[in-house]
Amino acid sequence: MAVFSKLLSPLSRQAWWRRPGNGFEIEAWLDQADAEAPLVERHIWLIRTLDWARRGEPVSGVQNVVRLIEAKPERRARVVALLGAFWRDTDVAALLADYGFSPRSAFLNELGERVRRRLLPASPETTDLSVLFNLLFSDPDDAQWLARLDQATLEKLGALLTDGLRAPTASGPSALTARALGWRDPFCDAMLYLAAQVRAIGFSPAFRSRMGISLGRDFDAPAVANADASARNAFRQLGHVVERLRDDIGAHLKDNADAPWPPKLLQDAQYLRALLHTCAQAAHGLHGHLDTQGISVNLVFQIDQLMGRCERIEMLLDAVLAPEPTPSLHHLLLTLLQVGERRRSVRALFSQHTSQLARRVAERSAETGEHYITRNRAEYADMFKRACGGGAVLAGTTFLKFAVLALGLSPFMAGFGAGLNYAVSFVLVQWLHFTVATKQPAMTAPAMAAKLADVRSDAAVESFVDEVAHLLRSQVAGILGNLLVVAPVVLGVQLLMIRFFNHPLINQDEATHALHALTLLGPSLWYAAFTGVLLFASSILAGWAENAFVLHRLDSALRWNPRIRAWLGEARAARWSVWWRDNISGLTANISLGFMLGLVPVIAQFLGLPLDVRHVTLSTGQVAGALGTLGWGMLHDPAFWWCVAALPLTGALNVGVSFTLALRVAVRSRGVRVTDRNRLWRAVGRRLLRQPMSFLVPPRSAG
Repeated sequence: MAVFSKLLSPLSRQAWWRRPGNGFEIEAWLDQADAEAPLVERHIWLIRTLDWARRGEPVSGVQNVVRLIEAKPERRARVVALLGAFWRDTDVAALLADYGFSPRSAFLNELGERVRRRLLPASPETTDLSVLFNLLFSDPDDAQWLARLDQATLEKLGALLTDGLRAPTASGPSALTARALGWRDPFCDAMLYLAAQVRAIGFSPAFRSRMGISLGRDFDAPAVANADASARNAFRQLGHVVERLRDDIGAHLKDNADAPWPPKLLQDAQYLRALLHTCAQAAHGLHGHLDTQGISVNLVFQIDQLMGRCERIEMLLDAVLAPEPTPSLHHLLLTLLQVGERRRSVRALFSQHTSQLARRVAERSAETGEHYITRNRAEYADMFKRACGGGAVLAGTTFLKFAVLALGLSPFMAGFGAGLNYAVSFVLVQWLHFTVATKQPAMTAPAMAAKLADVRSDAAVESFVDEVAHLLRSQVAGILGNLLVVAPVVLGVQLLMIRFFNHPLINQDEATHALHALTLLGPSLWYAAFTGVLLFASSILAGWAENAFVLHRLDSALRWNPRIRAWLGEARAARWSVWWRDNISGLTANISLGFMLGLVPVIAQFLGLPLDVRHVTLSTGQVAGALGTLGWGMLHDPAFWWCVAALPLTGALNVGVSFTLALRVAVRSRGVRVTDRNRLWRAVGRRLLRQPMSFLVPPRSAG
């Protein structure tokens, strides 16, 4: 069973069948090099030879292997013949053109490919060098020791391969060109393949529809047209120029291999570099207007693939035209190793290609979050007033929640009813321009991260600390406003109902259950932290919905679609278009949060997961309602005070978890370094020790 697990384990870097044992004799193994052996056996010979070189100190190991090969002419001849057969019988161009790139320009396809590579073992029985490359260089440290190889060793390795390429090949015009090109032949073929792929991406619908906007967004109409035409011409000419270069290089090497490159050929090479630069700039320019046109992960993935292929073509061109190719080939090999190591990682794929989407979502949240940050006393007072309004609305939400529970519905329908109650309440708070404190952090964190464009200066760090102080003061105002209104309103309504109708709105069983559920002695704090996750998730959904709204141009469709215009009228369609564009994010956040608070506990209970929600404002309303039902005698009951003690901690976890998650996404999407993050938090700690009150109330000079 142990042997079977080793056989199937693709996660081990050194598979058991290829690892040289202690009795492995390298000289005898080198003498077994056989150019006539089956393809898979030749590949295993190369794999095991590299593994032996890596077994100790890799650089010394490679030098030792080269020395042993050069020690005997017969051994060298066998190795040279095997390397020549290896070069001819494997598709080298596939490695140069395809390695590190996805065969399909779709994010999910690449994700599936990476998962497949991690879970399924690869076979050395292949002619595709891009597949074999992962078996030859399977150690993550290969790039490091290869970078340390000295020039003499590199030249000896190059001489072995060059001698192997001198063996006769097939006849015909294409074979004559290949013989003239020598080792450059697959390099030129790879440039042709890459140029075709760049052209295909450049002429795809997603690129064509956006290219003119991105290239000419800051210019007048003629400039837009010229920039668009220039980019399209670059994509159109790319393949022709590469093909012409290949023919010219082959003709030059056939007639006068030792002469320097002719000026005309170098001029064409420079023109190719200019075309590649134009294509890459056209792709890079799409990033600049994605904030107004929307963004998709697939589009970001295609942009990165195109730019990477342009860089690969230029790298191959440098190697082909280099007077001394060894350094260029060495650099190319190291680049391929680094690309291969990155492509093994599923996490790297997500971090690389979702960062733009995360930044777009964060920036949209940042725009909303600015409204929740107070910077002076007047704004602080306004925030407190709006929070009081939100507390009054959520007082009604508290009573409606108990009413839904009193109906005795099935668990799912009860959760749906509670979610609908929350969603309607949150939307009402939005439309009345009130605020709910716990919804602020997920919006304000990206607004703070927007200040992190440059945090290397002391002034920028202090500005960020000021934003932290502004945020925490805003949270204090919001939470105080919510709680100081929701508790008295709920308690007052309860007392009025008892006085005039001799019966509270909340019955005794419900009140007792509420106190039992909200106590600090239970899992309330765990549930409060999970509620913070839901608060963060609602902000992500809001940013995603707003991005999708822009990406699919739904505002334009609402305004100009003939059927919608006929149904609503031109003026109303225009107003609806603007209204939805301005409110789609807020509506999504409020509705999604409401239904998550109502339905997630029901679904979790069905799945047997220990998850529930504890929202500080709603919990405060429930505690106040329970006090009104059970009477003032509860003030002497420890169970009541355990519930009261849980409320500030519930609020802290609601706010802290949602803020931390939102700030983490925003900071990562902006590429802030770990050292800079640590510097920022140290600065926040110093301010907290020196001026703790600045995090609670605004200074007198601020308003």
